[in-house]
Amino acid sequence: MARVAGRGALVPSRGVKSLDVALADVHRNADSTAFVICYAADCDMGGGMRPFVGRYRSLEHFHDTLEAAVEQAHIDILLTSVSAMDVLARDRQLFTGSPVTPAVRANDTTDIWKARGGNYLAERSRPFASTTVREAMYGTLTPTLGQVPDVDLGLWSITFNNDIDADERSLERFRQFRQEAADEGFRYFVEVFNPNAPNPIDGPVADYVNDCITRMFAGVPRATQPQFLKVAYNGPQALEDLVAYTPLVVGVLGGPASTAHDTFKLVSEVKQHGGRVALLGRRIREADDPLAMIELLRHVADGAVEPDDATREYHGRLGAQGITPSRSLEDDLVIETPELLGT
Repeated sequence: MARVAGRGALVPSRGVKSLDVALADVHRNADSTAFVICYAADCDMGGGMRPFVGRYRSLEHFHDTLEAAVEQAHIDILLTSVSAMDVLARDRQLFTGSPVTPAVRANDTTDIWKARGGNYLAERSRPFASTTVREAMYGTLTPTLGQVPDVDLGLWSITFNNDIDADERSLERFRQFRQEAADEGFRYFVEVFNPNAPNPIDGPVADYVNDCITRMFAGVPRATQPQFLKVAYNGPQALEDLVAYTPLVVGVLGGPASTAHDTFKLVSEVKQHGGRVALLGRRIREADDPLAMIELLRHVADGAVEPDDATREYHGRLGAQGITPSRSLEDDLVIETPELLGT
Protein backbone atom coordinates (compact mmCIF):
# COMPACT_ATOMS: atom_id res chain seq x y z
CA MET A 1 0.00 0.00 0.00
CA ALA A 2 1.21 3.51 -0.78
CA ARG A 3 -0.09 6.93 0.04
CA VAL A 4 -0.82 8.88 -3.12
CA ALA A 5 0.22 12.52 -2.96
CA GLY A 6 -2.61 14.71 -1.77
CA ARG A 7 -4.87 11.79 -0.97
CA GLY A 8 -6.30 11.06 2.46
CA ALA A 9 -6.83 7.34 1.80
CA LEU A 10 -4.28 4.61 1.29
CA VAL A 11 -4.42 3.27 -2.24
CA PRO A 12 -2.17 0.87 -4.11
CA SER A 13 -0.12 2.53 -6.82
CA ARG A 14 -1.41 0.27 -9.57
CA GLY A 15 -4.32 -2.05 -10.27
CA VAL A 16 -6.56 -1.57 -7.24
CA LYS A 17 -9.24 1.10 -7.48
CA SER A 18 -9.27 4.04 -5.07
CA LEU A 19 -13.08 3.79 -4.91
CA ASP A 20 -12.90 0.29 -3.44
CA VAL A 21 -10.27 1.35 -0.91
CA ALA A 22 -12.29 4.41 0.13
CA LEU A 23 -15.60 2.55 0.52
CA ALA A 24 -13.91 -0.21 2.51
CA ASP A 25 -12.39 2.38 4.82
CA VAL A 26 -15.72 4.16 5.32
CA HIS A 27 -17.47 0.90 6.22
CA ARG A 28 -14.65 -0.25 8.52
CA ASN A 29 -13.79 3.00 10.25
CA ALA A 30 -16.39 5.29 11.82
CA ASP A 31 -13.84 8.11 11.78
CA SER A 32 -12.85 7.61 8.15
CA THR A 33 -11.81 10.74 6.30
CA ALA A 34 -12.08 9.07 2.89
CA PHE A 35 -14.05 10.98 0.29
CA VAL A 36 -14.99 9.82 -3.20
CA ILE A 37 -15.07 12.22 -6.15
CA CYS A 38 -16.92 11.19 -9.29
CA TYR A 39 -16.71 13.19 -12.50
CA ALA A 40 -20.21 12.78 -13.94
CA ALA A 41 -19.37 13.14 -17.63
CA ASP A 42 -22.53 11.47 -18.95
CA CYS A 43 -24.09 14.66 -20.29
CA ASP A 44 -24.66 13.21 -23.77
CA MET A 45 -27.24 10.84 -22.21
CA GLY A 46 -29.43 13.81 -21.34
CA GLY A 47 -28.66 16.71 -23.63
CA GLY A 48 -27.31 15.08 -26.77
CA MET A 49 -25.21 17.71 -28.55
CA ARG A 50 -26.52 20.58 -26.42
CA PRO A 51 -23.91 20.41 -23.59
CA PHE A 52 -21.03 20.46 -26.08
CA VAL A 53 -22.01 23.33 -28.38
CA GLY A 54 -19.49 26.16 -28.12
CA ARG A 55 -17.24 24.27 -25.69
CA TYR A 56 -15.95 21.14 -27.41
CA ARG A 57 -14.99 20.80 -31.06
CA SER A 58 -16.30 17.25 -31.33
CA LEU A 59 -17.19 14.18 -29.31
CA GLU A 60 -13.62 12.98 -29.79
CA HIS A 61 -12.34 16.23 -28.27
CA PHE A 62 -14.55 15.66 -25.25
CA HIS A 63 -13.25 12.10 -24.93
CA ASP A 64 -9.71 13.49 -24.99
CA THR A 65 -10.51 15.71 -22.01
CA LEU A 66 -11.89 12.71 -20.14
CA GLU A 67 -8.73 10.76 -20.88
CA ALA A 68 -6.71 13.59 -19.34
CA ALA A 69 -8.89 13.49 -16.22
CA VAL A 70 -8.36 9.75 -15.84
CA GLU A 71 -4.60 10.09 -16.30
CA GLN A 72 -4.53 12.87 -13.69
CA ALA A 73 -5.99 10.33 -11.19
CA HIS A 74 -7.51 12.82 -8.76
CA ILE A 75 -11.02 11.46 -9.36
CA ASP A 76 -12.15 8.07 -8.08
CA ILE A 77 -14.91 7.42 -10.64
CA LEU A 78 -15.46 8.52 -14.20
CA LEU A 79 -19.14 8.22 -15.11
CA THR A 80 -19.98 8.34 -18.81
CA SER A 81 -22.51 7.13 -21.33
CA VAL A 82 -22.22 3.54 -22.51
CA SER A 83 -21.05 4.69 -25.94
CA ALA A 84 -18.32 6.91 -24.46
CA MET A 85 -17.09 3.99 -22.39
CA ASP A 86 -16.76 1.96 -25.60
CA VAL A 87 -14.07 4.45 -26.58
CA LEU A 88 -12.44 5.07 -23.20
CA ALA A 89 -12.46 1.60 -21.65
CA ARG A 90 -12.37 -0.60 -24.73
CA ASP A 91 -10.61 1.28 -27.53
CA ARG A 92 -8.24 3.36 -25.39
CA GLN A 93 -8.12 0.94 -22.39
CA LEU A 94 -7.70 3.89 -20.02
CA PHE A 95 -8.62 2.06 -16.85
CA THR A 96 -6.15 -0.80 -17.08
CA GLY A 97 -3.81 -0.26 -14.15
CA SER A 98 -5.52 3.03 -13.26
CA PRO A 99 -6.88 3.79 -9.75
CA VAL A 100 -9.95 5.34 -11.41
CA THR A 101 -13.11 3.22 -11.67
CA PRO A 102 -15.13 3.37 -14.91
CA ALA A 103 -18.90 3.64 -14.52
CA VAL A 104 -21.80 4.11 -16.93
CA ARG A 105 -25.28 5.54 -16.71
CA ALA A 106 -27.49 2.45 -16.62
CA ASN A 107 -30.75 4.30 -17.22
CA ASP A 108 -31.61 7.65 -18.73
CA THR A 109 -34.79 8.71 -17.00
CA THR A 110 -36.88 11.22 -18.89
CA ASP A 111 -36.23 14.00 -16.36
CA ILE A 112 -32.67 14.29 -17.69
CA TRP A 113 -33.78 14.62 -21.33
CA LYS A 114 -32.72 18.18 -22.16
CA ALA A 115 -32.79 18.40 -25.94
CA ARG A 116 -32.92 21.91 -27.35
CA GLY A 117 -36.58 22.87 -27.80
CA GLY A 118 -37.77 19.89 -25.78
CA ASN A 119 -40.16 19.96 -22.84
CA TYR A 120 -39.63 16.53 -21.26
CA LEU A 121 -38.59 17.98 -17.90
CA ALA A 122 -42.12 19.26 -17.31
CA GLU A 123 -43.48 15.70 -17.34
CA ARG A 124 -43.16 13.25 -14.46
CA SER A 125 -40.04 11.16 -14.73
CA ARG A 126 -40.21 7.80 -16.48
CA PRO A 127 -37.55 5.11 -15.78
CA PHE A 128 -36.41 4.55 -19.34
CA ALA A 129 -33.10 2.75 -20.04
CA SER A 130 -31.37 2.82 -23.42
CA THR A 131 -28.92 0.08 -22.52
CA THR A 132 -28.98 -3.35 -20.93
CA VAL A 133 -26.68 -4.36 -18.11
CA ARG A 134 -24.86 -6.81 -20.35
CA GLU A 135 -24.19 -4.16 -23.02
CA ALA A 136 -23.00 -1.77 -20.32
CA MET A 137 -20.53 -4.36 -19.02
CA TYR A 138 -19.22 -5.89 -22.23
CA GLY A 139 -20.17 -3.53 -25.03
CA THR A 140 -22.25 -6.29 -26.61
CA LEU A 141 -25.30 -8.45 -25.94
CA THR A 142 -23.31 -11.57 -26.77
CA PRO A 143 -20.01 -11.62 -24.86
CA THR A 144 -17.68 -14.53 -25.54
CA LEU A 145 -17.33 -17.30 -22.99
CA GLY A 146 -15.03 -16.14 -20.21
CA GLN A 147 -14.95 -12.53 -21.42
CA VAL A 148 -14.02 -10.13 -18.61
CA PRO A 149 -16.26 -7.06 -18.35
CA ASP A 150 -14.67 -3.69 -19.06
CA VAL A 151 -17.16 -1.99 -16.72
CA ASP A 152 -18.81 -3.41 -13.61
CA LEU A 153 -20.35 -0.29 -12.06
CA GLY A 154 -23.39 1.71 -13.14
CA LEU A 155 -25.69 4.50 -12.02
CA TRP A 156 -29.43 3.89 -11.69
CA SER A 157 -31.61 6.99 -11.45
CA ILE A 158 -35.02 7.33 -9.82
CA THR A 159 -37.27 10.33 -9.13
CA PHE A 160 -40.27 10.27 -6.82
CA ASN A 161 -43.11 12.67 -7.62
CA ASN A 162 -45.78 11.79 -5.04
CA ASP A 163 -47.73 10.15 -7.84
CA ILE A 164 -48.64 6.55 -7.09
CA ASP A 165 -48.70 5.37 -10.71
CA ALA A 166 -45.48 7.09 -11.74
CA ASP A 167 -43.62 6.13 -8.56
CA GLU A 168 -44.82 2.52 -8.65
CA ARG A 169 -43.68 2.24 -12.27
CA SER A 170 -40.22 3.56 -11.31
CA LEU A 171 -39.90 1.16 -8.38
CA GLU A 172 -41.01 -1.79 -10.47
CA ARG A 173 -38.38 -1.00 -13.09
CA PHE A 174 -35.76 -0.63 -10.35
CA ARG A 175 -36.64 -4.09 -9.07
CA GLN A 176 -36.14 -5.52 -12.56
CA PHE A 177 -32.79 -3.76 -12.84
CA ARG A 178 -31.61 -5.14 -9.48
CA GLN A 179 -32.41 -8.66 -10.65
CA GLU A 180 -30.58 -8.08 -13.94
CA ALA A 181 -27.59 -6.58 -12.13
CA ALA A 182 -27.43 -9.49 -9.67
CA ASP A 183 -27.59 -12.02 -12.51
CA GLU A 184 -24.69 -10.35 -14.31
CA GLY A 185 -22.55 -9.46 -11.28
CA PHE A 186 -22.96 -5.73 -11.93
CA ARG A 187 -22.44 -3.24 -9.11
CA TYR A 188 -24.48 -0.07 -9.03
CA PHE A 189 -25.16 3.15 -7.17
CA VAL A 190 -28.45 5.01 -7.00
CA GLU A 191 -29.23 8.60 -7.83
CA VAL A 192 -32.41 10.04 -6.30
CA PHE A 193 -33.42 13.39 -7.74
CA ASN A 194 -35.76 15.79 -6.02
CA PRO A 195 -39.27 15.67 -7.56
CA ASN A 196 -39.33 17.18 -11.03
CA ALA A 197 -43.13 17.51 -11.55
CA PRO A 198 -44.75 16.47 -8.27
CA ASN A 199 -48.21 16.29 -6.92
CA PRO A 200 -48.47 18.63 -3.92
CA ILE A 201 -46.23 17.52 -1.05
CA ASP A 202 -47.40 18.21 2.50
CA GLY A 203 -44.16 19.32 4.13
CA PRO A 204 -40.50 19.88 3.24
CA VAL A 205 -39.32 18.24 0.02
CA ALA A 206 -36.17 17.06 1.83
CA ASP A 207 -38.24 15.07 4.34
CA TYR A 208 -40.34 13.54 1.55
CA VAL A 209 -37.25 12.49 -0.42
CA ASN A 210 -35.47 11.06 2.63
CA ASP A 211 -38.55 9.01 3.52
CA CYS A 212 -38.90 7.73 -0.04
CA ILE A 213 -35.26 6.66 -0.07
CA THR A 214 -35.29 4.87 3.27
CA ARG A 215 -38.67 3.26 2.58
CA MET A 216 -37.44 2.00 -0.80
CA PHE A 217 -34.35 0.30 0.62
CA ALA A 218 -36.17 -1.16 3.62
CA GLY A 219 -37.45 -3.83 1.23
CA VAL A 220 -34.06 -4.56 -0.37
CA PRO A 221 -31.64 -7.06 1.22
CA ARG A 222 -28.04 -6.03 1.74
CA ALA A 223 -26.87 -8.39 -1.01
CA THR A 224 -28.58 -6.33 -3.71
CA GLN A 225 -28.31 -2.84 -2.22
CA PRO A 226 -26.25 -0.16 -3.98
CA GLN A 227 -22.62 0.70 -3.36
CA PHE A 228 -23.71 4.19 -2.32
CA LEU A 229 -26.43 6.81 -2.78
CA LYS A 230 -26.38 10.05 -4.73
CA VAL A 231 -28.95 12.64 -3.60
CA ALA A 232 -29.61 16.32 -4.08
CA TYR A 233 -28.03 18.48 -1.38
CA ASN A 234 -31.09 19.66 0.53
CA GLY A 235 -29.13 21.28 3.33
CA PRO A 236 -27.02 20.05 6.25
CA GLN A 237 -29.87 18.78 8.43
CA ALA A 238 -31.43 16.64 5.71
CA LEU A 239 -28.03 15.16 4.88
CA GLU A 240 -27.18 14.48 8.53
CA ASP A 241 -30.58 12.85 9.09
CA LEU A 242 -30.09 10.50 6.14
CA VAL A 243 -26.49 9.64 7.08
CA ALA A 244 -27.48 8.91 10.68
CA TYR A 245 -30.37 6.65 9.67
CA THR A 246 -29.06 4.53 6.81
CA PRO A 247 -26.01 2.24 6.78
CA LEU A 248 -25.57 3.08 3.09
CA VAL A 249 -22.79 5.47 2.13
CA VAL A 250 -24.42 8.77 1.16
CA GLY A 251 -23.20 11.23 -1.46
CA VAL A 252 -24.57 14.28 -3.23
CA LEU A 253 -24.99 15.42 -6.80
CA GLY A 254 -23.40 18.66 -7.86
CA GLY A 255 -26.29 20.38 -9.58
CA PRO A 256 -25.85 23.28 -12.02
CA ALA A 257 -22.56 24.97 -12.77
CA SER A 258 -21.75 27.65 -10.24
CA THR A 259 -18.86 29.70 -8.91
CA ALA A 260 -15.60 28.00 -8.00
CA HIS A 261 -16.05 28.87 -4.32
CA ASP A 262 -19.56 27.45 -4.39
CA THR A 263 -18.27 24.18 -5.83
CA PHE A 264 -15.40 23.84 -3.37
CA LYS A 265 -17.66 24.75 -0.44
CA LEU A 266 -20.26 22.18 -1.49
CA VAL A 267 -17.68 19.39 -1.22
CA SER A 268 -16.35 20.72 2.08
CA GLU A 269 -19.82 21.07 3.62
CA VAL A 270 -21.03 17.68 2.42
CA LYS A 271 -18.03 16.00 4.03
CA GLN A 272 -18.50 17.98 7.25
CA HIS A 273 -22.11 16.81 7.53
CA GLY A 274 -21.44 13.14 6.90
CA GLY A 275 -21.52 12.73 3.13
CA ARG A 276 -18.68 10.71 1.67
CA VAL A 277 -19.21 11.09 -2.10
CA ALA A 278 -19.69 13.99 -4.51
CA LEU A 279 -20.71 13.51 -8.14
CA LEU A 280 -19.94 16.64 -10.10
CA GLY A 281 -20.76 17.13 -13.76
CA ARG A 282 -21.39 20.64 -15.01
CA ARG A 283 -19.32 22.15 -12.21
CA ILE A 284 -16.27 20.40 -13.68
CA ARG A 285 -17.16 20.23 -17.37
CA GLU A 286 -17.97 23.95 -17.66
CA ALA A 287 -15.01 25.14 -15.58
CA ASP A 288 -12.41 27.35 -17.29
CA ASP A 289 -9.83 24.67 -16.46
CA PRO A 290 -11.48 21.34 -15.61
CA LEU A 291 -8.22 19.63 -14.62
CA ALA A 292 -7.25 22.41 -12.21
CA MET A 293 -10.78 22.31 -10.79
CA ILE A 294 -10.55 18.55 -10.24
CA GLU A 295 -7.13 18.75 -8.57
CA LEU A 296 -8.26 21.47 -6.17
CA LEU A 297 -11.50 19.61 -5.45
CA ARG A 298 -9.31 16.68 -4.40
CA HIS A 299 -7.34 18.90 -2.05
CA VAL A 300 -10.52 20.37 -0.55
CA ALA A 301 -12.02 16.90 -0.09
CA ASP A 302 -8.84 15.75 1.64
CA GLY A 303 -8.90 18.76 3.98
CA ALA A 304 -5.65 20.15 2.61
CA VAL A 305 -7.08 23.54 1.62
CA GLU A 306 -10.12 25.65 2.53
CA PRO A 307 -12.71 26.47 -0.16
CA ASP A 308 -11.95 30.20 -0.35
CA ASP A 309 -8.20 29.56 -0.59
CA ALA A 310 -8.85 26.92 -3.26
CA THR A 311 -10.74 29.55 -5.26
CA ARG A 312 -7.82 31.96 -5.07
CA GLU A 313 -5.40 29.20 -6.05
CA TYR A 314 -7.67 28.28 -8.96
CA HIS A 315 -7.55 31.83 -10.30
CA GLY A 316 -3.79 31.90 -9.83
CA ARG A 317 -3.47 28.82 -12.00
CA LEU A 318 -5.74 30.30 -14.67
CA GLY A 319 -3.56 33.39 -14.78
CA ALA A 320 -0.34 31.36 -14.97
CA GLN A 321 -1.72 29.54 -18.01
CA GLY A 322 -2.92 32.69 -19.70
CA ILE A 323 -6.59 31.65 -19.39
CA THR A 324 -9.01 34.55 -19.07
CA PRO A 325 -11.48 33.53 -16.34
CA SER A 326 -15.18 33.69 -17.10
CA ARG A 327 -15.66 35.35 -13.70
CA SER A 328 -13.50 37.77 -11.78
CA LEU A 329 -11.99 36.45 -8.55
CA GLU A 330 -14.43 38.63 -6.60
CA ASP A 331 -17.41 37.14 -8.45
CA ASP A 332 -16.02 33.62 -8.18
CA LEU A 333 -15.86 33.90 -4.37
CA VAL A 334 -19.66 34.30 -4.22
CA ILE A 335 -21.79 31.45 -2.84
CA GLU A 336 -24.82 30.78 -5.07
CA THR A 337 -26.33 27.52 -3.76
CA PRO A 338 -29.07 28.51 -1.28
CA GLU A 339 -28.43 25.50 0.98
CA LEU A 340 -24.83 26.68 1.48
CA LEU A 341 -25.61 30.30 2.37
CA GLY A 342 -26.35 29.63 6.05
CA THR A 343 -23.38 27.35 6.69
